[in-house]
Amino acid sequence: MTFPRLAIPRPARSWIGPLLSLAIVAIVVAACSGASTAPSGAASSASPTPVPTALRAAPLTGDPIGILAWAFTPIFQVLFVILIWFYKLTGDIGIAIVLLTVVMRIPLVPLFRQQTVSMRTQQLLAPQIREVQKRYKGDRAKMMEETQAVYRSYGVSQFAGCLPLLLQLPLLFIMYQVIRDGLTNYDITPMLTVAGQKLVDITCPSVPSAEPCIRTTVAWLGGLDVGKPHVDFSIPLVVFNFPISFIALVSAAFQVFQSRMTMPPLDPNNPDPNARITRQTMLFLPLIFIFYAALLPAGLYIYYIASTIISVIQQYLIVGWGSTFPLFGWDPAFARNHTPRFPVALPAPIQSTRAAGAPARPTAQNRAASAASTVRSRERGRQGRRGRRR
Repeated sequence: MTFPRLAIPRPARSWIGPLLSLAIVAIVVAACSGASTAPSGAASSASPTPVPTALRAAPLTGDPIGILAWAFTPIFQVLFVILIWFYKLTGDIGIAIVLLTVVMRIPLVPLFRQQTVSMRTQQLLAPQIREVQKRYKGDRAKMMEETQAVYRSYGVSQFAGCLPLLLQLPLLFIMYQVIRDGLTNYDITPMLTVAGQKLVDITCPSVPSAEPCIRTTVAWLGGLDVGKPHVDFSIPLVVFNFPISFIALVSAAFQVFQSRMTMPPLDPNNPDPNARITRQTMLFLPLIFIFYAALLPAGLYIYYIASTIISVIQQYLIVGWGSTFPLFGWDPAFARNHTPRFPVALPAPIQSTRAAGAPARPTAQNRAASAASTVRSRERGRQGRRGRRR
């Protein structure tokens, strides 16, 4: 049986990635919710209010969700132990989440730097890519081939920025479990014990209770409970009968700010339609997090805000302010002609090796010169209509 091939309109293809991200987030959140509410060995006819159980490692089961939970248990335990250690040190779970975020981002600094440098290099190559697109406007296959050749000639990979994103999504899902299931449990002692040794000295009640073992409220955020969704702020916001959290709006604002930094400054003389589509797409993920405020714990937003601030600092050192300003008509003097601390320069073209006697492969500059030489001048002068003077 053959299925008809769907014809996706060309302008809609730019939305496939964000839509898939939304689907993945929804599936994982639903799967995690269903997998973590029922204790191991519970009967299928469980009561509507199950008895709380202590926080233990996920057992290895035959279903895909159980295998995935068992595989990620060591990472969950490491992050949870560090989080509780910071909580024991500071006495504040909000500060502990921020410190854990810093610890998680330190090993990823080189990857995020490579992502930022690759993105900036592609922006510097944008004029050459536009020349290739103009030259091979009617031949899409040739256009893609020459575009890839330009990137290869400078040693730039278009997929260099994918690895940090692929790592960030699993860490986001694990932090969701750490905050929602770990911080709200009444007995976290089993998860803090490795080989019979208790790593963090936390005393929890031994009898099932609805109260968590640790204090999950953050005083400097108005008593915010990091283990529960936050939709009951002192000034509730409602959009289309859907409650909006204040901390979710702050998280979305930082995400939009970070995205504007990564974009190159607008050039009114050379409007780029792809840049316009990218600017519209960058608003999609923050909107997802805004409307998920009624489902996600507030501590996850603290983690994401801290992670975004770290990314903003790293991007500021490499790309500067980007196209952040003017912002709502505000164009501060410190952002004009700003030079980043570690600016990215366009690398020299790579001279590819070739066999003896084989013609040399043209560089990007040669391609641009060749494209310019193929354009005939409209001025004929004294050549006449029959051709050039011999």
